[in-house]
Amino acid sequence: MNFLSPDQELWRDSVSRFMDERITVEYIRRCDIERSYPYEGYAKLAEAGFLRLLIPEEYGGSGGSVLDYALMCEGLGKYGFDFAAAVVVPTFTAMNIVHFGNAEQCATYLEPFMAGQRRFSISISEPSAGSDAAATRTRARLSEGAYVIRGQKLWCSGAAARDVTIAMLVRSDPDAAKHKGLSVLLVPNDTPGLDIRKLPTLSRRATGTTEIFIDDARVPEANRLGAAGQGWEIITSNLRLERVAISAAYVGNAQTVVDTALRYARERQQFDRAISEFQVIRHMLADMQTRVDAARLLVYRAADAVASGAACEREVAMAKLFASEALQDVSRNGMQILGGHSMLPEADMERYFREGMQCTIGGGTSQIQRTIIARAMLASN
Repeated sequence: MNFLSPDQELWRDSVSRFMDERITVEYIRRCDIERSYPYEGYAKLAEAGFLRLLIPEEYGGSGGSVLDYALMCEGLGKYGFDFAAAVVVPTFTAMNIVHFGNAEQCATYLEPFMAGQRRFSISISEPSAGSDAAATRTRARLSEGAYVIRGQKLWCSGAAARDVTIAMLVRSDPDAAKHKGLSVLLVPNDTPGLDIRKLPTLSRRATGTTEIFIDDARVPEANRLGAAGQGWEIITSNLRLERVAISAAYVGNAQTVVDTALRYARERQQFDRAISEFQVIRHMLADMQTRVDAARLLVYRAADAVASGAACEREVAMAKLFASEALQDVSRNGMQILGGHSMLPEADMERYFREGMQCTIGGGTSQIQRTIIARAMLASN
C-alpha cells in the first residue's frame, strides 16, 4: 500500500534531488567539521521557497499540509539531522507566530522568515528544567512597558546564528500556578544583556545549540507572543508538529545510512569476495532496512493524523520514539559494516552515528515518549 499521492511522491523526490544537487553531502560535512552554521545552504532553501511551505497563503506562504512538511523534512535530513534542524527549529516558532501572534507580529516576522532574512530559535530548557519544562525559573518582570529578563537558558538550538529572534519561555508571574505563570517573549539575539555561548557538543555542531545567560535584558511588552500566562499553551500546542518533523528527518538520515552501508558492502572485498555475500552482513542490512521502512510508515501515519486535526499524541510519540531509535540502531550497525573506514569524516557514517546518539534525547527523550504512549494506552482501556 502506498500512502502518498503521485504529487507527494514527486515532492519528496524533488527535495532529495535538491539536497544532492544544490546542498551536497560535502557541504554538510564541511559545516559539521568546521562547526559553522549553514548560512549558504539555508539561503538556498529560502530562495527555493521551502520556508514558505507551512505558512498560510494569507501571509504569503504556500499553505502546505503537515504531511507535505514531513516529506520535506525527510529530504532535508538526508545527510544528517543537523541540517534539517536549521529549518525545523525556526519553523516551530514561525508557526507559533501564525497561531498566536497578532497582526503586527505576523507582518513583522513572517515574510522576513520566509525570505530567509530572519531566523528563529526556541528557548525552553534550563539547567533545572529539561523534560520538566514548566519548572522554568528565568524571570521576566514587566516594568514601564517592557519585560526585564533575568536567568539562564540551555539547549537553545541555532540561537548563536545571525539575525535570530529567540522565542523564550519565561516565568512572568511567580505567584501563579506552575503551568499558568509562563509567557513567551520574542527576544532578538543581539539584545543587550544576553550572553549566548555555542556549546561544543558531540552532535548539532553546525546549527549549534547554546547556553544563554540573561542579565536584565529588556524587550518591549509588544514582544510577548499571545497573552500573559499563555506560555505553556503556546509551547506545547505545536509539539506534535515539531516531533513529526524531526522524526521525518531521522528517517531521511536513516535511509542514507542504509544506502551507504549497502553500497560499501557491495564494493568492499574480503576473503576474495564482496562482504555483501556474507550472510551476517546481509542479515544486518535486511534488519536495518526493515527498521527504516517501519519508522517511515509510523511517521507518515503521525503526519497524516496531525494534518487531520485528530487527537494523536500516542501516534506522534510512537513515530518519534521508533524513528529516533531506528536511526541510532542503523547508524551503529553502519559503523560496524564500514569498519575502520567508518571512523573517517569523509565516510560520513561517524557523523550519522553521532547525530543518532542525540536524537533519542533532543525533542523529547525516548523515556518521555514511552510515558506518553503508555498514558494514552491506559486512558483508552
